[in-house]
Amino acid sequence: MIKIAIPLILGMLLLAGSVSAQEARPMARPAARPPAPVERTAASFPARPIAVARGLESVIGKDISTLKRQFGEPRLDVVEVYGRKLQFVGKPCILDAFLYPENKGGREVVTYVDARRSDGAAVDRAACIEALQRR
Repeated sequence: MIKIAIPLILGMLLLAGSVSAQEARPMARPAARPPAPVERTAASFPARPIAVARGLESVIGKDISTLKRQFGEPRLDVVEVYGRKLQFVGKPCILDAFLYPENKGGREVVTYVDARRSDGAAVDRAACIEALQRR
């Protein structure tokens, strides 16, 4: 009788395990609609004072015409949805200046700069600005 009971018990355990595995599967949910895009305007972004790191004073807060006087014509002038990126290039480094409107409908000014060598290695931003300025 024990010889018959062991396979019977194992079979019941196996059957119970397969039923609970099926019940544990999550039911398919209907596809959710993606959220509606939020339209952002310059007025959506609160005006914040621009933090100026030491050595960046000659660029941060300046407009496009000032940058062109300092560095010449940019190699790239990329107009983005909310702002603009100007790229100035010289032998020592590549300088990216990011400009955003001061307020709704206001002039675009530099709020951030990034600098790197032509191989992509980071360089000191202030040193790059100094090296690229027209004399």
